[in-house]
Amino acid sequence: MTRAVSPSDAATLSYEHAGVDYDLIDPLKVAAQRAAAATGTHLAAHGFREVTASRGESAYVVDVGPFYLASIVECLGSKALVADEMHRLTGKSWYDSIAQDTIAMAINDLITVGATPLVVQAYWAAGGSDWFGDAERAQALVAGWKRACDTCRVAWGGGETPALAGIVADGRIDLAASCTGLISPKERLSVGDELGPGDAIVLLASSGIHANGLSLARKLVERLPQGYLTEVAPGFTYGEALLAPTVLYSPVTEALHHAGIRPHYCANITGHGWRKLLRHPAAHTYRIKHVPEVPPVLRFIQQHARQDDREAYSTFNMGAGFALFVKAAEAQKAVEVAQAQGVAALVAGHVEAGAKKLVIEPLGIEFGDDALKLR
Repeated sequence: MTRAVSPSDAATLSYEHAGVDYDLIDPLKVAAQRAAAATGTHLAAHGFREVTASRGESAYVVDVGPFYLASIVECLGSKALVADEMHRLTGKSWYDSIAQDTIAMAINDLITVGATPLVVQAYWAAGGSDWFGDAERAQALVAGWKRACDTCRVAWGGGETPALAGIVADGRIDLAASCTGLISPKERLSVGDELGPGDAIVLLASSGIHANGLSLARKLVERLPQGYLTEVAPGFTYGEALLAPTVLYSPVTEALHHAGIRPHYCANITGHGWRKLLRHPAAHTYRIKHVPEVPPVLRFIQQHARQDDREAYSTFNMGAGFALFVKAAEAQKAVEVAQAQGVAALVAGHVEAGAKKLVIEPLGIEFGDDALKLR
């Protein structure tokens, strides 16, 4: 069934229109970080200490003596709603790929600090016990979760499967994962203390939208003539494209370690889009000379949401799911290491001395110091 186009379809659809406003969310994150920082002193009673520079980074790091421990917890977000609707439309369960998305949210954050992922824990909170009664869906979730763990060579330690009627909507599930990792030798720690002018910026390709920006992507369905079954490419629907699983980047960072390449800093390009390249607090200019090819689903979203490049690159990964800041002399080798792991990569730019800003030259876009406030 087709849907008529309304005048409102000509308006730009932003993340705020989809109900996500980082201007409201980020201040809470900052307040929580400041309160949490005051608790770091408790580690001294156990003979340990926190790595202060990890506060505000994607993972928290503790110095336990011979090595560092890193930890993170992340949730999937609303991508499961797309899987549920596509199941209704196609009869296919997509929870094997949804499982990988959930693990990727945690592991791709953990590895930014130089950690090797060791243990993953699962949190699967359903709106009622009936959710677990669908054996096909439940087994797809289990199988996908194990496969992602095998890809990352991480142990699945256990988890929690609460039925939360009245908290989680009936027929829905909220998926999350926590991950603990080891930084050993300690020289692998990557919190940006060596980041500086002259470093190269290597971008690792994404597989599509990953699991960020789904609130906007779901809102966009209201504008599409056939909803999730609208074709992005011949024979390939919007819903299928959205459900491409997030790339797991830990095989790349582990391969970089074995190749003798130690990133000075890393950024997982998730919420806030390319503004995440500004995550480190130091004042540097990040100059992008080359941008990766944009996945068809993200170009489709940008066009139908009537977004200019600035809006799109501040919301979505636009083809770059992870950034490595490495010595210029090691940049091309880093690309080759990533490609050997099946992940496309390119040397996109470099770090310069100057005011804190991101300059994407091919698109004429600039984000200043005020574009990302996470600490």
